[in-house]
Amino acid sequence: MNLAERMIEIPAGEIVLRDEGAKTTWKVEVGAFLLAPCPVTRERYRAVRGEGPASTAGPRTPVTDVSWTDAVRFCNLLSRATGLEPCYSIGDDPDGQDVLCDWRADGYRLPSEAEWEYACRAGTAGVRYGELDEIAWYRGNSGGEVHDVATRAPNAWGLHDMIGNVWEWCWDVYDPRVYGPYRVFRGGSWFDHPRGCRASCRRKSHPAFRVDDLGFRLARSL
Repeated sequence: MNLAERMIEIPAGEIVLRDEGAKTTWKVEVGAFLLAPCPVTRERYRAVRGEGPASTAGPRTPVTDVSWTDAVRFCNLLSRATGLEPCYSIGDDPDGQDVLCDWRADGYRLPSEAEWEYACRAGTAGVRYGELDEIAWYRGNSGGEVHDVATRAPNAWGLHDMIGNVWEWCWDVYDPRVYGPYRVFRGGSWFDHPRGCRASCRRKSHPAFRVDDLGFRLARSL
């Protein structure tokens, strides 16, 4: 099994999340779960979907130009293809508000925002889990393009590209009272300045949003 296909077991713990705009913090208990060591690549996305977004980037770069809805549909397709129980029930609401997640299912899913930051930090408490130039592709070293996965140093739990290269969709709605159906994405990208490449940095957009520095990473419940 190659790096893009195996999963890493993340131990249970807790994480304090922070919203810088609202100046609020909240603690979340995180159960043990599985997380992919790198984002879904273009070659894997095409292998499962039969097609993928057009790009001149190489097959081992993270797939980008995928919406949150594209990502959850990919998770279900991969679950069925590998004999696992799909996590998502998906309707036809363009805002994705009818998508439900069965957290007890053993199939593939997006990580929750708390799972994502907890795994990203891997027991560290700083701005990021290592020196930026060593762990991430960002505006200062990317040459203005996405790079192959797992070509920067991983964190202590063996996870690559949690910071930089591409942003990653998470399951959570950002703030439904203010932003309606907008979903969270995390991690910073090849295009971002250092401020965007921090373990705590939160961004959001509509579930149908697609852009060339936003992809996703697979999780599974234990």
